[in-house]
Amino acid sequence: PALKAADIGCAMGITGTDVAKNAADMTLTDDNFATIVDAAREGRGIYDNIRKAIGFLLSCNLGEILTVFIAMLAWHKSPLLPIHLLWINLVTDSLPALALGVEAPEQDIMQRPPRRRNESVFAGGVGINALWQGVMFGVLTLIAFAIGKQTSDALGSTMAFATLAIGQLVHAMNMRSSHSLFKVGFHTNLYMVGAFFASLALLMAVMLIPALQGIFSLVTMTGAAWGAVAGLSLAPLLITEVYKLIRWMINKRK
Repeated sequence: PALKAADIGCAMGITGTDVAKNAADMTLTDDNFATIVDAAREGRGIYDNIRKAIGFLLSCNLGEILTVFIAMLAWHKSPLLPIHLLWINLVTDSLPALALGVEAPEQDIMQRPPRRRNESVFAGGVGINALWQGVMFGVLTLIAFAIGKQTSDALGSTMAFATLAIGQLVHAMNMRSSHSLFKVGFHTNLYMVGAFFASLALLMAVMLIPALQGIFSLVTMTGAAWGAVAGLSLAPLLITEVYKLIRWMINKRK
């Protein structure tokens, strides 16, 4: 009864009885209580990665929705075609999201207080962050479309697609940690590095190979257009780093 009533009933795997093992939520196969600390750390890391992946996917998809919705109101034209959205969701979003799932636990993860049992996965700022980050993507993509639209709608659509796709790849790096990316390091998750460059290479193939350009209704961009896309795509890194710094300063004062 005590094992059943406990939040996490723990039984010994070697010396414990079969009845205790069946009633327990956790069985220590080595009968070492220190293993619980390692298990808690691993469990927190897995849950943290799930939240990171959810936050990343929500912010990206919200940015796409806002881009199409606001552009339709402003110009009665969507800067993103269905094939663009399909590509972003299948390639740009999926590979980095999978890489976030294998991110190593953060160094201070065991210093955090235990979360409530009924706490939502969107608690702790996940929902709010996804909201403002989605707005950020929408604004940056619309700026790219407005810049390119001055030349032609096709160029505007191409710049919007490139900005949103590359910006989301950059943002996937931001989502790896609540701490500064420059502190964590760009190369500490090789799966993320691989996902970043693989997605970027596929995107460049679509952007630069004439046959694929036609399928995606894209046009060749000038050097100035690429410069604008690069600046807008890197903006999420700067904005998120400033946000992390401000939040760190607020928490330090507390």
